[in-house]
Amino acid sequence: MAEHTKITFRIAGHAKAQEVRGRYAWCLGKLIDAGDGGVTPIERPAPRWSHYVDILRDRECLHIETIEERHGGAYRGWHGRYVLRSQIEIISSEVAG
Repeated sequence: MAEHTKITFRIAGHAKAQEVRGRYAWCLGKLIDAGDGGVTPIERPAPRWSHYVDILRDRECLHIETIEERHGGAYRGWHGRYVLRSQIEIISSEVAG
């Protein structure tokens, strides 16, 4: 799967195009690729997942659901599964490589 470095998009029902770059574009790309199944930091390890998601929610007004999932093991507890719920139209994207 591509590593997005810049994504320009429009939220359904909105006229204004928005742009994210760097790790925020990477995160949005992973959410788009994951579809309704969502993605977890366990499946796609990266630093600061929750921060990237918070920025996409707050600054870009994207609806991203966090679903709590329990996990076992030596450090049992829970982790979040992030699911992009906003309907968006991709206007353009750039990928690394």
